[in-house]
Amino acid sequence: MNLSTRIRKFLHWESSLKPDVKLLPEVYPHLKAFRLPLILTVLTMLVGTLGYVIIDDFALMDAIYQTGITFTTVGFGEIAPVSDAGRIFTVTLIISGFAVFSSAIGILVAELNKGNIVSILKERRMLYNIVRLKKHFVVCYHNDYTIEVTKQLRANHIPFVVIDPRPEIHEWAIENKYTSYLQAEPYAELTMLKAHVASAKGVISLSDSIADNIALIASVRLFEKEHELPYAYNIISTAETVGDVEKLKKLGADTVISPTKLTAKRVSAMAARPDMENLLEEFLYKSDNPLDMEEVFIPKYSWAVLKKLKETHLRDMTNTSIIGITKKDGKFISMPKGDVLITSECKLLIIGMQSNIAVAKNIFGQKKKPKELKFV
Repeated sequence: MNLSTRIRKFLHWESSLKPDVKLLPEVYPHLKAFRLPLILTVLTMLVGTLGYVIIDDFALMDAIYQTGITFTTVGFGEIAPVSDAGRIFTVTLIISGFAVFSSAIGILVAELNKGNIVSILKERRMLYNIVRLKKHFVVCYHNDYTIEVTKQLRANHIPFVVIDPRPEIHEWAIENKYTSYLQAEPYAELTMLKAHVASAKGVISLSDSIADNIALIASVRLFEKEHELPYAYNIISTAETVGDVEKLKKLGADTVISPTKLTAKRVSAMAARPDMENLLEEFLYKSDNPLDMEEVFIPKYSWAVLKKLKETHLRDMTNTSIIGITKKDGKFISMPKGDVLITSECKLLIIGMQSNIAVAKNIFGQKKKPKELKFV
């Protein structure tokens, strides 16, 4: 390890990440129009230099300098006496230079008015912002659900990228404060590379069309397989009917939410128990609420496997409570007693302070029994 590497490691400096997709090749086709003015500029400088050398016997550097100030019409005058033939040559050179510069400026203005180069450079800057994201969510298709979902993600400080193929996404991004967004088809592999899906935590598909959601889920799972990623993405989608919910789950979606069914449940709950109307918002969705509820996965190597709940002394160590257990086969046990065994690859539903839940996750992720148990 060289000295510069040691210094960077000591100061915790990280090299700037670069996107997987390079957009500069997309700029090059739009620069083809500048080839003719550039060639003419080089030829004019070459002809002008040779002309001054041949006609008035200028030194090479003097000829280059005289050609440059004449070609650009800066008006510095002659650096040495010029013959009549040289003056006629100078006038011709000035007219040629003016024509070349006028055409170059016209081409530049035309390309800028098209907006292709500017949009590509903006997207390139956006990719450099996206590549710095880690454990972010890729939210696909803009609609009313997207606006509300991104508000909640932003309130919980969870990074996200919004993708939509429609050109209005630029206006929607400014209006709804999407700091990272892309105008592209979400299910395309190139789009997934641009959205830095390899470092994402999950993908959220919120299209009104079941076909779009199906295509996206299939593409994400295929992306996982082709790139041999060490973990599976958390895919969340929406569906209108119960049949569509089952289809999306079979295709690989982890969670499928039916807005119609969810609304019906909420309305019926409000009708049955009006006093519980705002309980869910107050407990789970309020940003300043210190309490949280989260599922903690128990890996095969965890020391807690085949231990009774009371033997973990979780409440004494972390001041959290286990209010449910989801077994590996999907069976859910609500309000488990202390004699219930913790099995491999189950999920513990834990309630408590956010910081305490993080400590509990760390404890259950260890191979060896924590030392704190000796003092409980």
